[in-house]
Amino acid sequence: MSVDRAQEAEGSESEAVATAAAVHYYTTADVRLNIRSGPGTSYSIVGTLPGGSQVPIYCQTPGTTVTGTYGTSNIWDNISNGEFVSDAYVSTGSDGYVASRCS
Repeated sequence: MSVDRAQEAEGSESEAVATAAAVHYYTTADVRLNIRSGPGTSYSIVGTLPGGSQVPIYCQTPGTTVTGTYGTSNIWDNISNGEFVSDAYVSTGSDGYVASRCS
C-alpha cells in the first residue's frame, strides 16, 4: 500500500469514528415498544424493545402523531437501518428534534 493510500485509509477511519461519536443514546419508556419499518403506525412492526432500553438516534423524521409516555409527537427516531420508534416513548429531554433530520 502506498503512503497516499495509507493516509486515505486513516482519514476514512477517523471520519467513521467521528460520525459514530456524534450518535447519542437515549432511554425508552418503561413499556414494551414497537420498532417499525418506517416513521408511522401504518408501517410494519419489525421488532420490539423492552422497557428502559438504551437506543441510539441516528436521525429523526416526521411521521404519524403518537401520544406516549413523554407527550404527543410526530417525530420518529431512526434507531437502526430501516428501524424507527416514536419519539413520544423516548426520553430525549426535548419536545423537538435532538438529531439531524433523516434524508
